Amino acid sequence: MAGGNIGFDKSSGDDLGGDFAEINVIPLVDVLLVLLIIFMVAAPISIGGINIDLPSSKAKGTLSDEDRIVVTISQKGDYFIDKTEIPPSALPAKLKAVYQYRDKKEIFIRADKSVLYSSVVDAMSAARLAGVTRISMLTQPPKG
Repeated sequence: MAGGNIGFDKSSGDDLGGDFAEINVIPLVDVLLVLLIIFMVAAPISIGGINIDLPSSKAKGTLSDEDRIVVTISQKGDYFIDKTEIPPSALPAKLKAVYQYRDKKEIFIRADKSVLYSSVVDAMSAARLAGVTRISMLTQPPKG
């Protein structure tokens, strides 16, 4: 082995110096794709914790980020912020505390279709008093 080729046999083309480790990223990509699918399926389910019958609308909705505040009004008129029940008297103060340091002043309201209109107006009023500039109503697409 003259000529300074250390660890390499020219006649056979074999590497005599040792093993080189290669990173196989295919299993990593497979795992990441599975996790992505799980989160895509779980995200819409995450706000559905309170059973309400949403009214239907033919209008197309807009997509929003996951960092959104959802106020749900149940059939009995109970208020929930995300999945936490809030007494009606505490709703304005709670929303004010939530939106005090938020840059995006946007709220989504999910109300059962049989809830009193005054309950929805109270939630919208509490949101306005908290500084919310954009109020969106969540509905479901029409059946059929």
